[in-house]
Amino acid sequence: MKARLGGKPPRAVATVAAPRRSPLAAAQIILGVDPSLRGTGYGVVRAEKSNLTVLAQGTIACPAKWERSRCLAKISQTLRDVLREQKPTVCVVEGLFFAQNLQTALIMGEARGAAMAVIAEAGLDIFEIATRKVKQAIVGYGAAQKLAVAKMVQRMLHLAELPEPDAADALALAIVHAQENARHNFTPPKKI
Repeated sequence: MKARLGGKPPRAVATVAAPRRSPLAAAQIILGVDPSLRGTGYGVVRAEKSNLTVLAQGTIACPAKWERSRCLAKISQTLRDVLREQKPTVCVVEGLFFAQNLQTALIMGEARGAAMAVIAEAGLDIFEIATRKVKQAIVGYGAAQKLAVAKMVQRMLHLAELPEPDAADALALAIVHAQENARHNFTPPKKI
């Protein structure tokens, strides 16, 4: 009080920033990608408030007789088409897993790299969610079978038909990303 009466300027009061609006306050279009050389799943979901709408889904299937380079090219081209048509605002991919077979891990890494390079070229933020975390969030059990995930995805998104297993996994990734961004998390999703 004496300081103010003595003509000294008052101390500056720290201002508190306005709370950050939820990312789902505006519509967000989420691309989920479940990479694999022979069957890369993708799913595009519009998340608006608490509503989720499927815009596109599918599996990029490559026959066993195709060489790896041809499969990688098909993954890249198909995802470019999806990006151009659906214009997603963010992407979420399945997290890395630890394979016992080194050759399998390398091939999976190639498919994942082909997908992520195309998505990064488009300028999207890419997030990663672990497979067990997705299954836990969708089914309630981290070691759930693909069929259980597909059935829950069908129910959650009100789909007329059961999605293909790889497409269901990609849609599950998009659902979990939308759910995580709809609430305030102390641990934000892993951005890659």
